[in-house]
Amino acid sequence: MTSPSRAPGYPGARRAVKALIKVGYGCNEHCSFCHTQAVREVQGSAAEVEAKIRRAAELYRQSQAPPSLAPGSPPQSSIGAPGMIVLSGGEPTIRPELLHWADLVASLDMDLGLVTNGLLLAYPDRVDALLRRRLRYVYLSLHGGSARVHNLMVRTEAFAAAIAALRNLSGRGLDLHVNCVVTRHNLAHLRGVVDAVLPFPDLTLKFSMMEPKGGGDRLFDHLMPRVADVAAKVQEAIAHGEAHASSQGPRFEHGGLPLCLLPGRERQYGDLRTHRYRTMIEVGEPDFFPVDDLNKRHPPACAGCSLRGPCPGLFHRYHEVHGDAELRPRPGPRANAFNYTLAVLPPVPADMSEATCPLRDGPLGVTPWDRGRDLFIRHAGKLALHRADTRDFSDAEIAEIKHDRGQVYLDASRKPAPDDFARDLIPLRRAPLCAGCPHEASCTGLFEPVLEDMFTHDDARVRAHLATLRGELLDLGCGEAPYLEALRPALAAGTLRYLGQDPDPAALAALAPRLDGLPAELHAGPAAAAPDRRLDHLTILRSWNHLPDPAADLALLLPRLRPGGSLTVVDNLGFGLARSPAQTARAEASSARWEHHRSDDAGQAHARILAAAATCGVTLQLHERSEVSPATSNQWLLRYTVA
Repeated sequence: MTSPSRAPGYPGARRAVKALIKVGYGCNEHCSFCHTQAVREVQGSAAEVEAKIRRAAELYRQSQAPPSLAPGSPPQSSIGAPGMIVLSGGEPTIRPELLHWADLVASLDMDLGLVTNGLLLAYPDRVDALLRRRLRYVYLSLHGGSARVHNLMVRTEAFAAAIAALRNLSGRGLDLHVNCVVTRHNLAHLRGVVDAVLPFPDLTLKFSMMEPKGGGDRLFDHLMPRVADVAAKVQEAIAHGEAHASSQGPRFEHGGLPLCLLPGRERQYGDLRTHRYRTMIEVGEPDFFPVDDLNKRHPPACAGCSLRGPCPGLFHRYHEVHGDAELRPRPGPRANAFNYTLAVLPPVPADMSEATCPLRDGPLGVTPWDRGRDLFIRHAGKLALHRADTRDFSDAEIAEIKHDRGQVYLDASRKPAPDDFARDLIPLRRAPLCAGCPHEASCTGLFEPVLEDMFTHDDARVRAHLATLRGELLDLGCGEAPYLEALRPALAAGTLRYLGQDPDPAALAALAPRLDGLPAELHAGPAAAAPDRRLDHLTILRSWNHLPDPAADLALLLPRLRPGGSLTVVDNLGFGLARSPAQTARAEASSARWEHHRSDDAGQAHARILAAAATCGVTLQLHERSEVSPATSNQWLLRYTVA
């Protein structure tokens, strides 16, 4: 056995990057909501589990080596967060190989975690043996605060042993978590779970919405509570716990619940990703897969919610049965960009040519990497792995931005926020060798820089159109007037009059000197405060997604357009920026405000515009529609005339 290299309770426990290995699905409890209820007889062989432990350690080394590591150099020990292998099931502690596996994990200089019901940890000698083998993390189930409730949930006499396990584990320096799955059967008894854990100040208690999977799916009608009821009871239980906990704890989390139903507790959300799980593997799978949130969805009601990024949404099955009427979306600003931070320069064979893929043909493998959140960039014979851990965007949004829209860029600036996209950002595109690969639709992909200025190209179309405008123009949400130079010749000739409307007086004050001597007016306030006059043109230039309610603004302003007048709407979609750790730190320390109330693409904006026009009885004819794609910048364009 390898001795622990760190004392129990070392500070890195909560920051450990984790790989989850399912060792088998057998269990000494019989929870009615069990995910693996139908496959309890399936157990991984000792050899299979050992091979997966070694593979997890290999992947960890490849993804955590110092960014200064030269390609082709041997793997080095990780920097920053220590690595951890977490064994789960079923119930991993019933396997006779447990201590042997723990020895193997420690011999690979990794730490050990367990997802467990805790029954075997009721024995002090077993806990001591595991601590000597670098047990640092325990995620223990407790579904009731009394023997009556807990034993009903797990369908065996288990409560006393679970509490004994907590006594053995508490105070040992572990990253200790207790998980309570909420069903109809224990919904009224959550305070009791809080009371049961109050004597253990070093743990975190998490209340989890039951996932409709396995037994939870088969017994959906019998077990599944309404999500609003769960949120209310969880809110009440956490408030009770915080009122009675000591200054040291316990701490409280919730999982699987829409954040809009837990006001004030948005930051207490917990899931695999907040616990820093990166990859996982089931029995029989050939390689690791990334953890994800794809068992949940954000229904249409979430479209304008400011919490959409960090929020899990609703389980698919729950939404199919109950819909989204319980949700309470919260309008407000969101981020429009996120960071891919350089994590590592992975070692690749020195003889690997540009025609071979370091994922498909090398030691990295295809499946362990997150399709959206991991970003491999190859350039000039070097390979870099960047990682997006943002909670400002959901997994689905990040994958769409990266793959469907192709809007990922290398930040070549030294600014907290790039303001000249054509100069500051280098587009990243899938490598040509990805085309036709059997893994293309599921792989995270290999990306390469493309030296094309698509921003200037896409902007040229907008500027050319604006240069043709004559008459009275209202620029809604004008801000800094990014297209003023395209309008200037007509303004200087007196054939165009500019009316700028923006809610920010400071922005208008900065714009005013640029309009000096030109036929222009600036007005502070929302659309309703704009002067009531007839217009020839209405423009919304890079401000559509900044407006709290653009459809309402259009319903007010479209009737003022003369027949033959025009509406021009231009905006940008979200994008990802590949940055160094220093660039990310500088950007995240900046005082830049979130200003986007939504992330409408051209299609979504077009639907809103037509609905607004119908509301006010205006007929619009679409003349031009430019979509965002991997072959364009992140800017879209819609142009209409009034019939």
